[in-house]
Amino acid sequence: MRRRHGIATVSAFYALLTLATAAPPAQAAAQAPAQPNPVIFIHGRNADPGVWGRMQADFTAAGYPTDRLFGWSYDTAQSSNEVLAARLSAYVDDVLAQTHAAKADIVAHSLGSLPSRWYLEFGGGTAKTAHWVSLAGPNHGTQIAWLCALWDQGCKDMTPDSYVLRHLNQGTETPGPTRYATWWSSCDEQITPAVSTELAGAANTRTAACLRHNDFLTDPTVSQGVRDFLATP
Repeated sequence: MRRRHGIATVSAFYALLTLATAAPPAQAAAQAPAQPNPVIFIHGRNADPGVWGRMQADFTAAGYPTDRLFGWSYDTAQSSNEVLAARLSAYVDDVLAQTHAAKADIVAHSLGSLPSRWYLEFGGGTAKTAHWVSLAGPNHGTQIAWLCALWDQGCKDMTPDSYVLRHLNQGTETPGPTRYATWWSSCDEQITPAVSTELAGAANTRTAACLRHNDFLTDPTVSQGVRDFLATP
């Protein structure tokens, strides 16, 4: 009987030791929600969804299921308001139907900020978008866009005081219940002035690192910041 009692005592001791050293359930699930909103990544001018490879890999490493990550492809020479916003609306609806989610999150780089903003402002997108992120977006225009505005509608939309920007920036710049955030860098050679990315009512972040325009796509600090923002209720 003493031998059995001793074995039981030792077994109980090791069971308690295992519980004490195991990670608490809350810590194990801290990286990403069990069922996060689907994230739609929108590329910039003359690019494609492949530019998001590094950031999407960061998201999956942090616990996002691959079937919750999407990349919208579009013709960057077309009009943000007349063509692209409606196509984005249809794409968001498809993503929500596919994932059975109530809302999506949008992460846009550069020009991708404009059709997505038009969708939110004038296409009913705020009811279907929980978070919206603009990385190096020309939200108040960029002087460099004048170099291609004569033959490229996407460039024309990015020029300061364009039709698209006048309408997007009149009244509130961050409409509806959607949460907004921007990231910009003083070293951005494509957005002039670089502070053009900021929006009134958004969480605006100037990067500590000297990031050039395309560095936003691969910078680990920006990637972590975006994931932290998307996790906010």
